[in-house]
Amino acid sequence: MATDTVDGSDDSAKSDPGSGGGSGGGAMRSSAIMAVGTMASRITGFVRTIVLAAALGTQLLGDAYNTANTIPFIINDLLIQGLMASVIIPFLVKRRKSDADGGKATEDRLFTAAVVLLLAVSITAMAAAQWLLAMYAGGFTDEQMQVSVYLARFLLAQIFFVGLSGLISAMLNTRDRFGAPVWAPVLNNLVIIAVGAAFIVVAAPGRTPENISSGELTLLGLGTTCGMVAQTAALVVSLWRTGFRWRPRLDLRGSGLGEALRTAGWMFLYTCTTQVGFLITTNIANRAGSQSVQQGYGVGAGLTAYNYAYQLFQLPYAIIAVSLITVLLPRMSAHAHDGLWHEVRDGFSRTLRVSALFLVPLALAMAVYSVQLSIVVFARGSTSAADAHNIGVVLAVMSLGLVPFTVFQLMLRVFYAMGDTRTPAMISIGNVAVHGVLAVCSALLLPPSQVVVGVAAGFMLSFVSGLVIAGTILSGRLGGLDERRILGTLLRLHLASLPSVAAAIGVLWLFTRWFGPGLLTNLGAPAAGCLIGALLFVLFARLLRVQELQSAIGLVRARLGR
Repeated sequence: MATDTVDGSDDSAKSDPGSGGGSGGGAMRSSAIMAVGTMASRITGFVRTIVLAAALGTQLLGDAYNTANTIPFIINDLLIQGLMASVIIPFLVKRRKSDADGGKATEDRLFTAAVVLLLAVSITAMAAAQWLLAMYAGGFTDEQMQVSVYLARFLLAQIFFVGLSGLISAMLNTRDRFGAPVWAPVLNNLVIIAVGAAFIVVAAPGRTPENISSGELTLLGLGTTCGMVAQTAALVVSLWRTGFRWRPRLDLRGSGLGEALRTAGWMFLYTCTTQVGFLITTNIANRAGSQSVQQGYGVGAGLTAYNYAYQLFQLPYAIIAVSLITVLLPRMSAHAHDGLWHEVRDGFSRTLRVSALFLVPLALAMAVYSVQLSIVVFARGSTSAADAHNIGVVLAVMSLGLVPFTVFQLMLRVFYAMGDTRTPAMISIGNVAVHGVLAVCSALLLPPSQVVVGVAAGFMLSFVSGLVIAGTILSGRLGGLDERRILGTLLRLHLASLPSVAAAIGVLWLFTRWFGPGLLTNLGAPAAGCLIGALLFVLFARLLRVQELQSAIGLVRARLGR
C-alpha cells in the first residue's frame, strides 16, 4: 500500500474549508467542538503550569520534579502512546468495519492485554525508579537526585493510568466521540492546580532540594498521580456510556492484533529514536541548569525552563491543529483502507491550510512578545523575573518553528493512515541526528544559561529537515500533495503577517520607551500589538486573496446568522 501512487486529478472543490461539502463541514463542526474542549484543557493546563512554577521555581527543585514527572510519559510513549495513531486507531477502524460483531471481541482482547501490560510495567518502573532517574538526571546534585527518586516512587504509578487513558481515547475516537478525550484532562489539571496551591500554602517560597520535607514531597508526588487517576476515571465513564462493556479476554490467537502489532516494530523504532533525542535534551538541559545555578548566573536554565517554554509553544498547535488532526485521522484511515487516495491528499491539504491560517500569525506574535508573555505568566512565587525572561527567550526560538512542527506532525498522520510506520521511523533518525548534533554544539559553545536556547533551536530545525524529506516521499506516493496551493497559501499568509510584525515591534518599542520595562509594558504592549496586528493581518490577507480566510469568515457569518 505504501508504494501505490494515484492520479493527480484536481479535486479542489472538495478541498476548501467551509465549501459546503458534507465531510468538510462535518469535520469543521467536530473540530470546533474539540477546539472548545482543547482550549479548556489547555487553559487549565496553563494555570497548572503557572501554579507549579510559583510553587517550585525553575531551578534545582523544579528540575527534580519535572524530570521525575516526565519519565512516566516517556515509558508510556515507548510502550503504548506511540502505537495509537500509527497502529491502534487504524486497526480498530478496520475491525469495526469488517467484523460481524463490530470489533467488540477485538476491543475486549486489546483492553485486557493493555491492562495486564500496564500493570506489570508500572510496578517494575516503580521498583527501578533510581536506575531510571540516573538515565535522565545529568549533573544533578546528590540532594536533587534524592528528591527526584522520592517523587518518582509516586509519579511512576501514572504509567498505568496514562496508558489506559490513551487506549480509551483511541476507542472513543473510532466511535466519533471526540469530546471526552479533550475534556478529561481538565480534571487532571484541576487536581494538580489544587496540589500546587496546597504546596504554596504549606511550604515557604524558595524551597530547595536541601530544605524540602518528606511530607511536602509526598503531597507533590501523590497529588500529581491522583490527577491522572481522575482523568482516567472520567474516560472510563464516557466509554461506558457508549455501550462498551469490558469482557476480559486473553485469547489473542487469530484476533489480527499480532499482525497489526508487527507493523508497530517500525513505530517502536520511531519512538525509541525520538526518546534518544529527548534523552540528549534532558541530560544537557539538566546539566546546564545545575551549572547555571552553581556558577552564579542566577537564572533557571535547565529542563524546567525548556519544558515551560515548550508548553506555551504547543498551546496554539494543540488548540487549532490537534483538533483538526484528531478528527481527520479516523477518516483518513478509512479513505486509505478504501483506496480513496485523492481524499487522503485533500484532507491533508485542507487541514494544513486551515491550521496555517491561524498558526502563522500566532507564531510570529509569540516570537515578538515571548519575553513579555513569560514574565507575566511565570514571574511570581519561586520563579524570578530573570527566570521568566530566560523562558521567554527559549519560547521565541521555538515559536519560529511552530509551522514546520505542525506540518511535520500532519505528514506523520498521513503515513500512519496509509499503514506505513517504516518511513516515519527512518525519517526520525535524521531528525534526531540534526537535533542531537546542535544540542551537543550548544552545550560545548554556549554559556550554561543559554544552552537551552541552542537546544530549542536544534529541535525546531530538525522539523524543517524532517518535513522536507517526508513531503518529498508523500508527494511521490500520492501523486502530489497539492503543493502549489499549499505553498501559495503559506507565502500569502507570511506576506500578510509582515505588517502585523512591524506594528507589533513598533508598539513594543513605544511602550518600553514611554513606560519602561514594567508590568504596563508587559501587559499593554502584547494586548495593543496583537489587536492592531490582527486587524492588519485580516486586511492584508483579504487583499492577498487568502481563500482560507474567506471560507472561515463565511462559516462564522453563517453560524451567527442562524
